[in-house]
Amino acid sequence: MDALIFIVRALLQIVIVVFLLRVLLPLARADSRNQLSQAVIRLTNPLVLPLRRIVPPIGKVDTASIVALLLVQLAATAVLWVLMAYPGLMGTAWFLRVALFSLLGTILLFYTYAMFLYILLSWVAPGTYSPAASLLQSLCEPLLRPVRRLIPAIAGIDLSALFVIIGLQALYILIS
Repeated sequence: MDALIFIVRALLQIVIVVFLLRVLLPLARADSRNQLSQAVIRLTNPLVLPLRRIVPPIGKVDTASIVALLLVQLAATAVLWVLMAYPGLMGTAWFLRVALFSLLGTILLFYTYAMFLYILLSWVAPGTYSPAASLLQSLCEPLLRPVRRLIPAIAGIDLSALFVIIGLQALYILIS
């Protein structure tokens, strides 16, 4: 049963991350013509477009995408609950709490892995263009900029990503 829960959880995490990207990419002002952005938009449109008729945007924030992300997270939590991944889960309040903290954990882990990939790409192929590197830059730079202002490069080495990863992991430990 543990193997089944692991496989289902992993597949559901992928779906949640795709919907998370649908929310984050416009907020990070990522290029919507990027191939990966287009893939995210096409994969999430079946749920987001009907929600847009019901949930209007608030300013520049696409509330339909946020509602879709929350619905997908609630559905994933429900599926895992049915599979007994959360054996002590009783009541609506606990269910919502587990769903919320799972989503927060997913966001923090997503940014941690995105930072690692961003750092790795900057070492392996600095200055080259790829759709993934462009999206990672759009997602990671808003987190790195404030830290770079506080902690300048030491001997030409930028350690801001290290401090961001430490902060993200500390937040993850705090909520889990």
